[in-house]
Amino acid sequence: MRHAGGERLVPLGTLLLAAVLGGCATSRHFVGSPARGLPPLPTDWRTIPNPVPRYLPPAPRGNPPSYTVDGKRYYVLASAAGYHRIGVASWYGPNSQGRITADGDRYDMYAMTAANKVLPLPTYVRVTDLSNGRSVIVEVNDRGPFVAHRLIDLSYVAAAKLGMLGTGTALVDVQALTPGSPASLSAAMQPLGAPLYVQVGAFAVPANAERVLARLQSAGLPGPFILSPSVTGGTLYRVRVGPVHDVPEYDALAARLAALGYPGAILVKP
Repeated sequence: MRHAGGERLVPLGTLLLAAVLGGCATSRHFVGSPARGLPPLPTDWRTIPNPVPRYLPPAPRGNPPSYTVDGKRYYVLASAAGYHRIGVASWYGPNSQGRITADGDRYDMYAMTAANKVLPLPTYVRVTDLSNGRSVIVEVNDRGPFVAHRLIDLSYVAAAKLGMLGTGTALVDVQALTPGSPASLSAAMQPLGAPLYVQVGAFAVPANAERVLARLQSAGLPGPFILSPSVTGGTLYRVRVGPVHDVPEYDALAARLAALGYPGAILVKP
């Protein structure tokens, strides 16, 4: 998908998931770009409505049990129920305009849509920028972003509404929405300004967690600690480092962890 400051092209693996035909982008009037070097936005971009979550059958394309892109296999969730993650959002725009999405639609950078690697297509999610509290609802109809440590790829206009076009990425709270359930629309998210941590692993055997902790300490990782089951109410010993406050800090820490042999580190709440 897209790195900060650059746009992604849809990988061939994504295109192979897609249908040949899809809907066409809507014609709009446009205004100047919101920031230097960015494409123009339609004059009505601020009033483009969020989609209303509704029950839709699974898309006939884009929902295999698993698929492979760039040698990595991804497993599609059987259901979006209970999906709630914190991670990094990016956006994709002109270079993908009109391309076939994974579920057979045509990508419209001015529609409220998004791409995710594992959610069933379609799924409605609420995305909240943790730096400013802005929130949008989007329909996930595509696969990606196929970039390390990225959770969701937003359409151009959805990213504009969150205020993240200039930075290219943002720390976000992503929650799947249950159609017809007002409670899901008002569920609590990660509080603004609250610290985030990177979870390196979760272990049933405390000695395994302690070995990982010792390795992180010897490597000089910032603030490694073990969160015990007595705190979480679960059964696992969770090894975490942090806190992290922004995307560059998270990317740097995730890269250091990957070099140590821990590529699956994820962002979590305290």
